Amino acid sequence: MPHLRTPISIVLAALLCHGAALAAEPLHTVPDTLAQRMMACTLCHGQEGRATNAGYFPRIAGKPADYLYHQLLHFRDGRRNNAGMSDLLDHLSDTYLRDIAGHFAGLDLPYPPPQPSDAQVDELARGEALVRRGDAARELPACTACHGAALTGVNPAVPGLLGLPRDYLIGQLGAWQTGLRKAFEPDCMAHIAQRLQPADVAAVSGWLAAQPLPANTRPAPPATLALPLKCGLSPQSGGGAR
Repeated sequence: MPHLRTPISIVLAALLCHGAALAAEPLHTVPDTLAQRMMACTLCHGQEGRATNAGYFPRIAGKPADYLYHQLLHFRDGRRNNAGMSDLLDHLSDTYLRDIAGHFAGLDLPYPPPQPSDAQVDELARGEALVRRGDAARELPACTACHGAALTGVNPAVPGLLGLPRDYLIGQLGAWQTGLRKAFEPDCMAHIAQRLQPADVAAVSGWLAAQPLPANTRPAPPATLALPLKCGLSPQSGGGAR
């Protein structure tokens, strides 16, 4: 069979027709909104910041706005140790971090059911006792004294403890124990974590991760009673925005 060659004029005509067809199609534009920009966060924190109830990444949707803002400051300024977060936030201003925090704080999304726990009954009971009653002999206040009776957090700056993965909770308590995670002074969580034994950390984390969420998952209104420990929930005055 003779080798057939397509005339160059036909090839050029085909290319021109294809280019004209593409030009006729409307261009897809991505809206320049804060919600669109925050889609980068979903790679780790899940769709709309919901995360999951397993793994290591925490849910950020619905957390108190000041809490989220202060954590962004901690990552950017080196009080929390995570290279990925620090790199993402390094050049962002305080104002933009406040906008990010407000975006995720305003999301009211359902939680998944808790994962079944494989902890022993006595371990879960130990965790519940520390969460609800604390241990006065070791200067350990109940978690509910700061994080709210329902453990869904307290506005404007105390986070909820439910709906978080067990591994994440263990990791954060360990980070406070070793100094890898810090907060504004006085750092009350460091004071608490350093008084916990390894079995306490496992018990508290296991019990919290196994709890279902209440019908109202929003943070409680600002507390009217003083916290059991002095706690640096906000930065000291001064410094100014970047």
